[in-house]
Amino acid sequence: MSQDSKTKRPVSIWIFSIIALIFGGLTLRSSGLVLFTTGEFHQQQGNFVPFVVWTNFICGFVYVITATGLFLMKRWATYLAYLIVLVTATAYIFFGMHVMNGGLYEMQTVVAMAIRTLFWTVISWLAYHHIMRPGTKPAS
Repeated sequence: MSQDSKTKRPVSIWIFSIIALIFGGLTLRSSGLVLFTTGEFHQQQGNFVPFVVWTNFICGFVYVITATGLFLMKRWATYLAYLIVLVTATAYIFFGMHVMNGGLYEMQTVVAMAIRTLFWTVISWLAYHHIMRPGTKPAS
């Protein structure tokens, strides 16, 4: 791969890596406030599920690292994006089990987990097509 093709970044990768970076920062902030404070923000979260919040907090660091790798068009970022999808989907499944067993939860968690899973699935797909297989273009 020539130096020119290494630095040429598809607009979709540029946009999604910036969004992922912001998303990672916001995830770290919000989950950190829930986990490590006892103030108003913490109380407003209602019936949060601790393992979901911890998963999101830990993944927040990985979001930031992955976003940076995507922006730099690094292959390892694709693998991290896959890992994020796997971890998020697994947490979502366990969250579903928690709900089905009568555990307390907030509807915003259902929506947030769906958005996270979809968002990182899209990023994984883009990364695969633009980084892992740079000679191919995703279908429109």
